[in-house]
Amino acid sequence: MRKKLYVIIFGTASKAGRTFDLVLLLLILISVLVVMFESVPEWQGDYSIWLYYTEWVFTLLFTIEYFLRILVAPKPLRYIFSWWGLIDFLSIIPTYISPFFSGYASLRVIRALRLLRIFRILKLKRFTAQSQALAHSLRASYYKIMI
Repeated sequence: MRKKLYVIIFGTASKAGRTFDLVLLLLILISVLVVMFESVPEWQGDYSIWLYYTEWVFTLLFTIEYFLRILVAPKPLRYIFSWWGLIDFLSIIPTYISPFFSGYASLRVIRALRLLRIFRILKLKRFTAQSQALAHSLRASYYKIMI
């Protein structure tokens, strides 16, 4: 039952799953733009409150999506520790950490890694090897990135 539900909602083979992925991709693009706009000094003064709340709305939406994937995944732990599960987690956690620690807000740019879903959504399998190489490089550079 869980597997069937997971495939319907999150699989790219079904129309509902493909539509969900395309909407998710659009939300990811918009959230990356919001993070980019936050780094523009002229926008920080005029739109800082709007950008702040927009960032939280996106974080809450992505958090709901993350927990829904865990809830309906046939093997939740497998999803949590998969490439996509880790990217999803890393894309939401900086926003939750930022009020308590300074400097973590800049890690929200990790959300751009979620754009790699476009390869899966549009079935661009020939680029999958390159995305795996990127993942390996990011894991190898973890401590440098954190500093």
